[in-house]
Amino acid sequence: MDPAAGWLDAMVRTQLASRDIRDPRVLEAMRRVDRAAFVPADQKIHAYEDRPLPIGAGQTISQPYMVAIMTQSLDLRGTERVLEIGTGSGYQTAILALLAAEVYTIEVHATLIEQARGTLERLGYTNVRYRAGNGRAGWPEEAPFDRILCAAAAEEVPQPWLEQLGDPGVLVTPVGGWGGQILARLEMRGGEVDRIEFCPCRFVPLVGGDA
Repeated sequence: MDPAAGWLDAMVRTQLASRDIRDPRVLEAMRRVDRAAFVPADQKIHAYEDRPLPIGAGQTISQPYMVAIMTQSLDLRGTERVLEIGTGSGYQTAILALLAAEVYTIEVHATLIEQARGTLERLGYTNVRYRAGNGRAGWPEEAPFDRILCAAAAEEVPQPWLEQLGDPGVLVTPVGGWGGQILARLEMRGGEVDRIEFCPCRFVPLVGGDA
């Protein structure tokens, strides 16, 4: 067995399946995407641990559990167009690309998105589009999106994201400041938004002023 495959399987069994990650497609995607490919060389020894790791520019790669629970909350079926705010290392992007039809990913740090793009293209992902810029503005010319996921925390959900969310559609993002954050899931249906908050978390703050 490939040593990485063994570590990935152990990661999925002990950190995800043993908790509340139940979607078989999400679990399989987490087994297929090698987190070690998305972390800096000096962090690879920690790649399969359930914790965030630094990737440069003051940013982090999210812990595997947080990637899995946010992805599961999107309820992807394979046909969706997904907007991702905060490309970071590209790890979450890769998971989304396996589970959705198209991924549109935005990162405010140009160096990070170029690194992520190089990694993702080298690994053969062809259904991802990239943009360097202010994620608060979303990607209006490509809207509406069936799903929106953000990997950085704002005090409240930026209005442009709600305007670019399809109907029906689902948006998952951390909300709050350093005093406390929680994941929020907003579902648009029939012009109405249903919001639930469901998991304490800690993300880097969303960068950029109001869009």
